[in-house]
Amino acid sequence: MANKRDYYEVLGISKDASADDIKKSYRRLARQYHPDVNKAADAEEKFKEVKEAYDVLSDDGKRSTYDRYGHVDPNQGMGGAGGADFGGFGDIFDMFFGGGGGRRDPNAPQRGNDLQYTMTIDFKEAVFGKETEITIPRTESCEPCRGTGAKPGTHPETCSVCRGSGQQEVVSNTPFGRMVNRRACSNCSGTGKVIKEKCGTCHGAGQVKKQRKIKVNIPAGVDEGAQIRISGEGEGGLRGGPAGDLYIVLRVKPHEFFDREGDDIYCEVPLTFVQAALGDEIEIPTLTEKVKLKIPAGTQTGTYFRLKGKGVPKLRGYGQGDQHVKVTLVTPTKLTEEQKDLLRQFGGIAGETNVEQGEHHESIFERMKKAFRGD
Repeated sequence: MANKRDYYEVLGISKDASADDIKKSYRRLARQYHPDVNKAADAEEKFKEVKEAYDVLSDDGKRSTYDRYGHVDPNQGMGGAGGADFGGFGDIFDMFFGGGGGRRDPNAPQRGNDLQYTMTIDFKEAVFGKETEITIPRTESCEPCRGTGAKPGTHPETCSVCRGSGQQEVVSNTPFGRMVNRRACSNCSGTGKVIKEKCGTCHGAGQVKKQRKIKVNIPAGVDEGAQIRISGEGEGGLRGGPAGDLYIVLRVKPHEFFDREGDDIYCEVPLTFVQAALGDEIEIPTLTEKVKLKIPAGTQTGTYFRLKGKGVPKLRGYGQGDQHVKVTLVTPTKLTEEQKDLLRQFGGIAGETNVEQGEHHESIFERMKKAFRGD
């Protein structure tokens, strides 16, 4: 815990940051360190660090606990803060007084472990959803022995040492009195059963490792970090117990032209000086089609226009978000002498000074072309 960075420092925000500030900072850093974009050796670790910080600070309850205790988990008792750990009281009472609580049946059915699978999807797949199939390795109940671990046609026998309890008692006399110590039976390893003839497939384990194909339905509108739970597709249970669950964690690749904030889409579109000054009607690529956008005369660089209902389908509910279009004035980089003279004349009439040419917006055209093609 001591080596962990402060979550506020990780996201580059103050401790009084709003929920919107936290979300904006997370999205910016997630795009910066996403392993599919950033190929630096430490990019994935930084991405995980940012995700962990966001998971805590975006949840009001977790954030309140973190603000009070920092990285120390108060649920771990005083042991986590340097005090005594009282988690072993049950064992101590059992040792001195022979135990008073109920015992867990060593042969009771046991639920299988949950599994987690990380899936990377494209930007538009997250927006519109998709059906796909994945292959995961997992343990399943052995079919020939039906999970018993015994050779087909035979059955595990009750342990003759512990008589099926799975525990052995060691009694000793001390100056403090008679002490009873319970431990797992050494003959059956605490299972209460002994397999004399083991199954040839699982070799007595009752489970085997298999590759399983699973169909996954990704709903429209999911975002980075979303989890999909598939019940019963985790590790197989023991002794007839139910299987665990499979949790699919989604990573979303950034798009070259579109950015996303919740259910809204943002993009940047270049305008020439003439279009901005005199007005125009231009074509804008959206997630599904091309639409016309009217640019009023005198539009300033950095102005935003809203395309209602052209954003992301709402994951829980009806309707879609909006698309926000930012127009950016592009300075021409190659002018003829006649064009330069005309601009000087215009500048003289308008009382303006000459504007330096720039190359920053050249990439906007390329990104926009790809968006028109549906890339």
